Amino acid sequence: MELQATFIRLQQSLNQTIVGQNPLVEQLLVALLAGGHVILEGVPGTGKTLLVKVVAQLVQSEFRRIQLTPDILPSDIIGTNIFDLNSREFTLKKGPVFTQILLADEVNRTPPKTQSALLEAMEEQQVTLDGQSLPLSDLFWVIATQNSLEFEGTYPLPEAQLDRFLFKLRVDYPHGEAEKQMLINYQAGFQGKRIDLAALAPLTSAPEILQARQAVRSLRVEESILDYVLSLVQKTRSHPDLVLGASPRATVAWVKGSKAQAWLAGRSFVTPDDVKAVAQPLLRHRLILRPEAQLDGMEVDAIIRSILAHVPVPR
Repeated sequence: MELQATFIRLQQSLNQTIVGQNPLVEQLLVALLAGGHVILEGVPGTGKTLLVKVVAQLVQSEFRRIQLTPDILPSDIIGTNIFDLNSREFTLKKGPVFTQILLADEVNRTPPKTQSALLEAMEEQQVTLDGQSLPLSDLFWVIATQNSLEFEGTYPLPEAQLDRFLFKLRVDYPHGEAEKQMLINYQAGFQGKRIDLAALAPLTSAPEILQARQAVRSLRVEESILDYVLSLVQKTRSHPDLVLGASPRATVAWVKGSKAQAWLAGRSFVTPDDVKAVAQPLLRHRLILRPEAQLDGMEVDAIIRSILAHVPVPR
């Protein structure tokens, strides 16, 4: 219970700093507890980078950021072996991937070869340099951002790579009162560009996060809940407006995310509401609409809501 209380305080602190994004903050913490990587999608200036910086500071973890551009090479992410003329030996220069929390800004602006290098590290939690496998941090957590409006000069992630992200979270504009609070905070001296000056005291640490993940994995899931998840997944695969449904990896991820949602809410068991709560962020980047459905103006989120409404909930 003490560990759960720590993460509730973390959630409250994030909501006070990143005003007007409470659902987003909760979903990001669920992904952290489930050990799943995240895509943040939103228009510029909505605080995507600031959110990640604040999380890294509050959880007292090593944080690296890489601004992805079309000329970034795989070696710029994972590192390379450099020959030392003095010692006559190769030495490893580690890339930014050797960290605990990695922010990959504008992941869709870098070519597929570089995207693959990053996503291989995400999936295997290790990198291979000159035939040598090098493990990454046990906490290793990737948050990638992308602009929801600009598509010129981008390299959209293919379905197989998108499937490796646990959640795709949308960063919307804050409501009026929240945006006014942002102005008040600015007047009081808060600087988003200098988050290190905000005097945010760490609330947890990497060992505690790993301990929390272990607690999440040990949560009980009734067979009826597993059957419910399977029914929802199978419905995505047979839906007439979808050309691609949820994968088996998504099925496992759905249970992981539901466990994390339940644990953050202070429960030791998973309910159907937990399954529903993570459905949209977990599925929206995995389901693909048929072309005719796109022409009719249908949206993936609406189909997810329809599936949730039509699949019977276990009692």
